[in-house]
Amino acid sequence: MMRMARTAIVLLIAGAALAPAAARSDERPWETGTFSILGYDPATGEVGGAVQSRVFSVGNGVLWAEANVGVVATQAVVDVSYGPQSLDLLRLGVAPANVVKEVLDKDPDPLPDRWSKLGRQFAVMNAKGEYAAYTGPKADAWSGHKGGKFCTAQGNILAGEAVVNNMVEAFERTPGHLSQRLVAALEGGQAGGGDKRGKQSAALVIVKKNCGVWVHNDTVLRLQVDDNPEPIAELKRLVDKWNVRPPRGQIGCEGQ
Repeated sequence: MMRMARTAIVLLIAGAALAPAAARSDERPWETGTFSILGYDPATGEVGGAVQSRVFSVGNGVLWAEANVGVVATQAVVDVSYGPQSLDLLRLGVAPANVVKEVLDKDPDPLPDRWSKLGRQFAVMNAKGEYAAYTGPKADAWSGHKGGKFCTAQGNILAGEAVVNNMVEAFERTPGHLSQRLVAALEGGQAGGGDKRGKQSAALVIVKKNCGVWVHNDTVLRLQVDDNPEPIAELKRLVDKWNVRPPRGQIGCEGQ
């Protein structure tokens, strides 16, 4: 099976005019702030996710997916190991709600003062579209998540609750391929105010067994916009370009 395991860390360095100074206890050592959506299409069996953030190259640390297993988003006070841990449990048939509980319970909380596990946010969806999400009480405001039919939206450092509400609404009302519905959800989130710090990067991934181009490729679509003043618009341009492609006709791929 094809797995995507990618990590990205952006360091924040505290300094003074004349000499470096130690970071204050209330400062976080890495950036946070993201909104994402996980979604499933029962007509095609595809599962995927999309994300936008003021963080550079947000796709490197947020989205994790595996065909016939599911998709995960790890964000806020991130522990990127939540991604592969969650996929491992989904692969064993553990229900998403139990995946969330088990991963949280096993977290040793190595940096409780400035990177507490109570600030983590992540969402888990299996290959049948069943999902669960968690937003820790110490995730930066506004933070939260909202579920819909075959989708879950979550975010932190947002303009407000309208971001996740809009994402679910846009996903559910938008026709077309899963990629188009995921991008529409990001557009809805941005229309609700998005990441209150601004925009910089976006990413999208969709998986289904043997439905990527060429042979033995489970990645239907994987796109990253790492640094752009309008990352969602650029992601949409790429998705629209992909959706006018000729039929691929991969061996063993149905529902495309």
